[in-house]
Amino acid sequence: MTDDIRGDPYVPPEREAVRKRLVAEHADTSGRMAALSRDFDAIVEANALVAVDDEHDPEGASTAFERAHVAALLAQAREYLAELDLAVERLEAGDYGRCEECGESIPAARLEVRPAATTCVGCAGGGAERRR
Repeated sequence: MTDDIRGDPYVPPEREAVRKRLVAEHADTSGRMAALSRDFDAIVEANALVAVDDEHDPEGASTAFERAHVAALLAQAREYLAELDLAVERLEAGDYGRCEECGESIPAARLEVRPAATTCVGCAGGGAERRR
C-alpha cells in the first residue's frame, strides 16, 4: 500500500489531548449505556405487567426482538468501554497509535474515527496476511 491510500501516519499529539478525547468517548458511551439500560428495564417492566406469551401473542415476537436488540446494543457499548480503557493503558505505556499487528503507525484519520483502534487499516483488512 502506498502512503496516499493509507493516509498520513499518526503522529501523537499532546498526550493530554488524546486522553481527553478517550475520556469524552468513555463518558458518551457510559451515557448511552445508561439510556439503553433504562430502555431495557422499561421493556421488561412493560412485559411483566401483562401475561406475554412470545409464541402466541402477536406482539410477543416484536417485544422479544426489541429486548434482544437493546441487550445487544448494551453488550456492544460494554465492549467499547473496555476497548477505550485499553486505549488509555496503551497511551500511558506509549503504545497508542501503533498497530498491534505490524508495529507501524495507525493513520490519524483512522484514530479520529476509531480512537480505540489497535490496528492500521491494512492489518484490520487482513493486509498482514497478504504481505506474508
